[in-house]
Amino acid sequence: MSEELEKLEKIIGIEFKNKNLLRQALIHRSYLNEAKDRGLSSNERMEFLGDSILSFWISRELYERFPSLPEGKLTFIRTHLVRTETLYELAKQLMFGNFLLMSKGEEAGGGRENPLLLANSFEAVLGSIFLDSGFEYVKIFLSKQFTNLFNTISDPDSYKDSKSLFQEKVQSEGFSFPVYKLINSEGPDHQKLFTMGVFVEDKLIAQGVSRSKQEAEEEAARKALEIYKKIK
Repeated sequence: MSEELEKLEKIIGIEFKNKNLLRQALIHRSYLNEAKDRGLSSNERMEFLGDSILSFWISRELYERFPSLPEGKLTFIRTHLVRTETLYELAKQLMFGNFLLMSKGEEAGGGRENPLLLANSFEAVLGSIFLDSGFEYVKIFLSKQFTNLFNTISDPDSYKDSKSLFQEKVQSEGFSFPVYKLINSEGPDHQKLFTMGVFVEDKLIAQGVSRSKQEAEEEAARKALEIYKKIK
């Protein structure tokens, strides 16, 4: 495992003083059922910490980069940057899936490519960097990962979330505004997955799944827009 951790350190560009912190960031809870070492803990607490750190760093960056943007647009851009799909792509580029510790069953079920697990691992590794080296190293790591994403925000004033776009679309066609309803929620309180549906005239158009209701609604609206484009 030490060789694997050294490989990961080179990928992320940080050498850990306490490598056990990095190792813990890679432990999916399914691994605990098969691990011989009963003193291990999963990466869920680190994920919780990393999620808060990421949200703070992104918020501050957006506040400084776009001084004229109102709160609503800043919130939408932040949601876009920290959503599961974004973190999944970053974790995939860093090859985190190769280093995750999970049960054989979880791995056989595609765990190393699971978007949610990889997104969670990104936040957990972020938490481990903070615990090991402090916020300065967190800023260095995140700057490397998000610089290109920030550069794609060429016209922030033109940003509209999918929910707004879908609402404009259906109302322009004479329908009442879309309604979002919780269809399902599962998982522990700190790691719930919400399934939200978007309805037009009481008809289910699309569903979105995410760790937050807001993000799941946005995903549902995005899928609904794609469906409407195909119909038209």
